[in-house]
Amino acid sequence: MTLHDRPTRPATPTDLIEQLRGSVRDGLPAAIADLSTLVRIPSVSWDGFDPAHVQASADEVARLVRELGVFDEVIVDRAEIPGTATLGQPAVLARREPRNGRPTVLLYAHHDVQPPGRDEDWETSPFEPTVIGDRLYGRGAADDKAGVIAHVAAIRALVESVGDPELGLVLFIEGEEEFGSRSFTALLDKHRALLAADVIVVADSDNWDVRTPSLTVGLRGNAAFTLTVSTLGHASHSGMFGGAAPDAMLATVRLLSTLHDADGSVAVEGLRAHHQDVPEYTDERLREEAALLDGVTPIGRGPVLHRLWAQPSITVTGIDAPSVQNASNTLLPSVSVKISARVAPGQSAAEAFAALRAHLEAHAPFGARLTFGAVDLGNPFLVDTSAWAVDEALTSMREAWEADPVMVGVGGSIPFIAELMETFPDAHVLVTGVEDPDTRAHSPNESLHLGVLHRAILTEAVLLARLGGAVDLTA
Repeated sequence: MTLHDRPTRPATPTDLIEQLRGSVRDGLPAAIADLSTLVRIPSVSWDGFDPAHVQASADEVARLVRELGVFDEVIVDRAEIPGTATLGQPAVLARREPRNGRPTVLLYAHHDVQPPGRDEDWETSPFEPTVIGDRLYGRGAADDKAGVIAHVAAIRALVESVGDPELGLVLFIEGEEEFGSRSFTALLDKHRALLAADVIVVADSDNWDVRTPSLTVGLRGNAAFTLTVSTLGHASHSGMFGGAAPDAMLATVRLLSTLHDADGSVAVEGLRAHHQDVPEYTDERLREEAALLDGVTPIGRGPVLHRLWAQPSITVTGIDAPSVQNASNTLLPSVSVKISARVAPGQSAAEAFAALRAHLEAHAPFGARLTFGAVDLGNPFLVDTSAWAVDEALTSMREAWEADPVMVGVGGSIPFIAELMETFPDAHVLVTGVEDPDTRAHSPNESLHLGVLHRAILTEAVLLARLGGAVDLTA
């Protein structure tokens, strides 16, 4: 079959959806237990953290996948980071071939996690999964070990309900998404045949709320880099030379202030917005979900979701300077900052970075010298919403959630999706997820709503059943 032909299939018993519901419901305690086991493994993929934990996490994922008993091969592998002699973190890859002309579906998630931050900022231990009410707390409980478990549990429910499926299945559970997917391209090149698929499901996104599913159809790209601002050959006494010699902190503050207008909108010539309609989303909801303090006003112009999904943004995420406690009365010769820009769909990350660099160089005060480094670029992505697989995903969400799904954009970035599309240009990409507005991914007190996990597993099980021929696509 060609990738854009809608598969044909026979009519099937109308109670299959209920069979899947029962299988997912009965299997939920095991899914939560498996997720808890993964959360206990501190699989931070960043430099400076023990890589043995990421390996242990990969091994545990591989064990879960092998126990499914449906894959022809399951491997744990690493690839060399381009331009280095260093291997990336371990990924888990598995494949089973389709039968009787059925499509092949690639299921993506990642098993690595962000650093936990300070223990005192957590209400529970970050690597001890803890259920409070209807939420499971822990680093990676949602982002994205819940995505891993959603795939595993959906396949379990599918096999229990329909037996050995005819559908082709591929699993790609990455081990360094939170550290820039540095070896992702090399893994794609190395395992292109194993990963080839007709439909790609990326379970690493958000939902509208805990009762309403979302299909992500747009993602901003990213352009992150370090900027060092230098004005002096060495530090000098601020009393002796302050007021005449420009210190690097003054130059940095002045320079960074040029990146935004008075209302907080991006003020960099050449950074573009994407024109699109967005659902209603009030300032009050933004205030609640983003935890704005009393009296703090939102920034930017236009509808809130247009600002979040379709406009560029610039954030200073880090600064190297003396701490308040260690500050001395000196003029700083150099200051370094980390800048993270989000790139609107329709503009390449390279073009956005060029615009940012040109702006900063043109606005450097007092003749300050600028040095750029650690440039990390990822392109934005737009889903082809006319693809038949999108219809299947939306129908599966309605069945599982018993609510109409919302097609959304996301302000965050998943740059490897653009790489997947370059490698498999005819594949249909579906971006789903297990997060909700209260998840706090990457932050202290990250958590997963267990009802969302339940419905996400059922959604995927129904989708796989439909694509595999167990449910008539015309039903």
